[in-house]
Amino acid sequence: MNLRGIAFRLAALTLLFSALIFAGIVGYNYTVSRDIIVGLAEERGTLLADSTAKRISASLNSVQKVVESISFSLEDSNISRDLLGRLGRRVLSDNSEIFGTAVAFEPFGFDSDREYYTSYSYRSQNRFAHTILGGLDYQYFYMDWYQLAKEFEQPIWTEPYYDEGGGNQLMATYSVPFYRKQKGRQVLRGVVTADISITRIQTLISEINANESGYVFMLSRYGTFIAHPNSELVMNETIFTSAESLEHPLLTRVGRRMIGGETGVEEVPDLPFTGDSFVYFTPLPDQQWSIGVVFPKKEMLAEVGRLNREVAALGAFGFLALALLITYITTKITSPLRNLTMSANHMASGDLDTRLPEVVSHDEVGELTAAFRTMQDSLKSYITDLTRTTAVKERIESELRIAHEIQMSILPKLFPAFPERSEFDIYAFIDSAREVGGDLYDFFFVDEDRFYFLVGDVSGKGVPAAFFMAVTKTLLKVVAERGLDPGEVLTKVNKDLAEDNESCMFVTLFLAVIDVNTGEVRYANAGHNPPLIVPKGEPAQWVSSENELMAGVMDDTHYTTRVMTMRPGDTLFIYTDGVTEAMNNDDELYAEERLVKVMNECGGRSAQEIVRSVEMSLKEFTGGAAQSDDITMLTMQYIGKKNQ
Repeated sequence: MNLRGIAFRLAALTLLFSALIFAGIVGYNYTVSRDIIVGLAEERGTLLADSTAKRISASLNSVQKVVESISFSLEDSNISRDLLGRLGRRVLSDNSEIFGTAVAFEPFGFDSDREYYTSYSYRSQNRFAHTILGGLDYQYFYMDWYQLAKEFEQPIWTEPYYDEGGGNQLMATYSVPFYRKQKGRQVLRGVVTADISITRIQTLISEINANESGYVFMLSRYGTFIAHPNSELVMNETIFTSAESLEHPLLTRVGRRMIGGETGVEEVPDLPFTGDSFVYFTPLPDQQWSIGVVFPKKEMLAEVGRLNREVAALGAFGFLALALLITYITTKITSPLRNLTMSANHMASGDLDTRLPEVVSHDEVGELTAAFRTMQDSLKSYITDLTRTTAVKERIESELRIAHEIQMSILPKLFPAFPERSEFDIYAFIDSAREVGGDLYDFFFVDEDRFYFLVGDVSGKGVPAAFFMAVTKTLLKVVAERGLDPGEVLTKVNKDLAEDNESCMFVTLFLAVIDVNTGEVRYANAGHNPPLIVPKGEPAQWVSSENELMAGVMDDTHYTTRVMTMRPGDTLFIYTDGVTEAMNNDDELYAEERLVKVMNECGGRSAQEIVRSVEMSLKEFTGGAAQSDDITMLTMQYIGKKNQ
């Protein structure tokens, strides 16, 4: 490794500072952990079980009050369909805990011509929906939520169930019968219900689980798991069947106490996930459910939680300090690039005598500056010779060939590019419409697993476009090697390109980075043609983008990073508009439809074969017509790990 290079300096300073931060965190963690007291476990568990039960009970009790209030109001009111609809919407609007509410009537109780009639309002995709239920496919008279309230003649919570045909999800229902006076006696008129989503309760408990080293679970009145971190148990097993499969009689005792409405604590050995543990439990009396909290016996959750927060705070402070250091270093590193961009813009405007920055380092920026100086000298010599005599046309063409060679020398041309890497296959092709052009492509690893690849198209043609292309390519690689997301890379490169861009040049770019282990692709698009993704065995489809501005126009433009995942065998095809806008002798465009058709015929082919197939299709279509724009194509085929 070059001891004077950018990579060495950045790595050395970053690792040194990280080591100091890590040493401080380890020392502090050791000092605080000595003060942890094992005896706080029982107190913490009891408080957590009680607070969780109260929190859930408070939410469910508010639901009960709403339903009971509706039941009372319906006994003497003149009920219409519009009234029921408005009532349902108001209940849902005022009570976020309620998923749906129904007013179900006795046979022919609402309309003498209809045996079934249930007005049901519910939430659907962030809005309120209303429907009328009842019929041979939904005989609610025989459902628990109606039968139990009717037979017991009192409000009642049902066991959790999947309501197919109504809410179409896992829920529990609070049902309250309502009556009317008929000949001096109370006659059942129907049942008012409120549905709560079990998913909401499970989410609440999972949020508690996420903050504890133990876990919280909930049982129905018959011991069925309503919530548990092991989702395979939820609504599939009871605590008793689980105890039987584990051959754990003490767990059966805990289950009996819980469904009996007791509050207490049991020390239970050898539980799954936590080993020897304390189980704290308390009931939800109104619902006849029970909350249980499991804490590992050897862990002090409260103290560990406090320590974790302190360690996180130290980590955040260290990260901030590290970020400031890296920002300072990268600013100093990229300063020469900004100066070079300004000089390149002057050169692109025609000022070939502009002074280029001095070469002060031997890294990529120094190499680019030297290449620019070579290009500058070559072009100046070419223009001087052109004014003397037209007989030196051959020399002019020679200088342009040199410029083309310099331009092409900064693009990767060796394929296969990474023969030692079997996770992907990549191939690129560029065909300039003139001696030098403005299209570009590149690909490189920023670390062992993340592989960047890109395609761009500079506005205009010829030497100015080549200058702008070279600056753009170098900026992209230098900024990407910081480990930023594609959107952040484009935002930074756009700012550098737009500063002092007197020539008003711009470039469209599609930039992506793939994790070669997982196939996750993070990408951003600066006004470029949308690429094609060809899933293995499926037709090609366009990659969605945000339709964001091309780079180099406005320095405050921000670009969005989007994410997709490539599976083994999937292929990503990126191209410039020279492909789809190629014309034949009849001035007809090649067009996107023809490109999609060719890609769909390339199933099972390698990256190089796909590019060559499109190239052959273009030649057949144009039939020798003059090429009007640069043509660039890059195919990225994800193969994945061999064991995937």
